[in-house]
Amino acid sequence: EAAARDARRAALRAIAASEHAPVLLGHTMEDQAETVLLRLARGSGPSSLRAIAPLARDEAGVTWLRPLLGLRRADTAGACAQAGLTPVEDPTNAVDGPWRAADGSPLRRSALRHRALPALASALGMDPVPALARSAQLCADDDDALRQWARQLTRGARSGDAPEPGPSGVSLSVSALAQAPRAVRARAVREAASRAGLGALSLANVEAVDGLVVAWRGQGPIDLPSGSASRVGRGAEARIVLAPRAGSPALRSQ
Repeated sequence: EAAARDARRAALRAIAASEHAPVLLGHTMEDQAETVLLRLARGSGPSSLRAIAPLARDEAGVTWLRPLLGLRRADTAGACAQAGLTPVEDPTNAVDGPWRAADGSPLRRSALRHRALPALASALGMDPVPALARSAQLCADDDDALRQWARQLTRGARSGDAPEPGPSGVSLSVSALAQAPRAVRARAVREAASRAGLGALSLANVEAVDGLVVAWRGQGPIDLPSGSASRVGRGAEARIVLAPRAGSPALRSQ
């Protein structure tokens, strides 16, 4: 399922780049609700539960628009029928189709669409789709506010301060981080790691780095997938340094 989606997006991205045009996608409110439930099952926070963005620009500069997120799937199907159009049905959406998960069960999204959402509606005695879509918007609002707060911390970030000879990193003030709520610290650490060329950090990575701020016991550097995090300096001058590993792919790409 993921491979097919990546292939479709690559083809659309190539066409959009050649035509200097945005890509319009047909995701509806049901797609948004399904995405919220799938991510909730993985234990996600607001950054992930904001789900499908109505507008996004990728690393290639292509703009992706989803103008139908506020409409129900039945509305789009009805519009196609009224216009005499026959939409193409994605075979991966069929719960009993040939596309299966590795364990032979239906693909997660199709199982959720055809089984879990109807069961949830029956159990609650209400249609959960609008409420789930509304939750995505509320999470997006909260995440935007937390990211803006975190950017205020990362504005004080500076290059250098690496504790050992090697690639310089990006450092953040320990005192500034310690005064911020955990959710803001986590976003600031992720932003600084990205700026240092470390790529995406896991939750375990972020919690380990956070320990250098709120549970400091003199511990040594923390290994990260493409580098390390260290605490340097003392008192008000203490800083957390996120530095790429010498020869890492992230460093070479900078």
